[in-house]
Amino acid sequence: MYHILAVDDEQFNLDLIEATFMSDENVKIFFSTSGQHALEILAENDAVIDVVLLDISMPGMDGIETLLKMRESYRTLPIVMVTANHEKKAESLQAEATDFITKPYNIDELRLRTLNYAKLCTYTRQVEDKKKLLEDEVQLRTQDLGDALVIAKKTEEEIASRIGRVAEYRDLETGGHIKRMSHYSEHLARLYGLDEDECELILSSSPLHDVGKVAIADKILLKPGKFEESEFEIMKTHAELGAKILEGAEQYPIIEMGRIIALEHHEKYDGSGYPFGKKGEDIHLYARIVAITDVFDALNSKRVYKQAMNLEEVLGIMSKESGKHFDPHLLKLFIDNIDEFLKIQELFPDE
Repeated sequence: MYHILAVDDEQFNLDLIEATFMSDENVKIFFSTSGQHALEILAENDAVIDVVLLDISMPGMDGIETLLKMRESYRTLPIVMVTANHEKKAESLQAEATDFITKPYNIDELRLRTLNYAKLCTYTRQVEDKKKLLEDEVQLRTQDLGDALVIAKKTEEEIASRIGRVAEYRDLETGGHIKRMSHYSEHLARLYGLDEDECELILSSSPLHDVGKVAIADKILLKPGKFEESEFEIMKTHAELGAKILEGAEQYPIIEMGRIIALEHHEKYDGSGYPFGKKGEDIHLYARIVAITDVFDALNSKRVYKQAMNLEEVLGIMSKESGKHFDPHLLKLFIDNIDEFLKIQELFPDE
């Protein structure tokens, strides 16, 4: 069951939100017409509310003030601002809003975005619950610290894997893509000379690279043809959205590294990438690795909208991007050892 808190001073808007989720039997909605009332509802139901839909323009305590008060106690709760006032966007970001939905909104987009954030909140709670269970076990049984750390790591790996699958299920990519590119990334890290711990970290964190796609509308994300310029600009936001979804988890190395990869894996070595136009080694090493493995698998795999390219063509395209899109040293390591990556490909066929 997913629990949504909808806050809007206009009853019509609350009725529209209720109608949007009417067909979802696993959704319960709490309604509020004021910021103060919303805070009271959240305080009474903080353990179950998965996402807040918050109007900005309200009398008395407006949406920004309500957001700030919510963030004092609820750091990771997804709070989506619903507004027709674009001038308030920067102020809302500074107050740590998770995302925006612009009025008048598309009800399908409202439903999908809200449910995706609710799912992510559930996964975050699972991480916290597992962590607490481990801490209780240590206190009650004084179990060996080494065993506890192993269990904690396995739990984090499992949660990271499941979060990565959320984005995969919404995209047109195939079932084997996440497994292949994560193992490609681990092997390339090993060839680069990283130690075993770092190789395991990139294996577990790289599946989170496209988690921001859960916040992209289906009409854009699932479009089979070429994007219009305006559509591509929206699509590009998935890098920052992914980082936003994963932020605030510095105590979890896999989630934190997933945040960095999500944010930077579309940066290009020559500075022409996005979202920040980072250049060369200013781009995190893991993101430079994932940039190569993600593109390789995309070109080398069949999709519902395209055939797989042959290996010679793929490597030819990627070689031309050495020093432009890709780190030239990493790309050379990849191409020089392509037979090893092809063996990995055989281990993880499309599901």
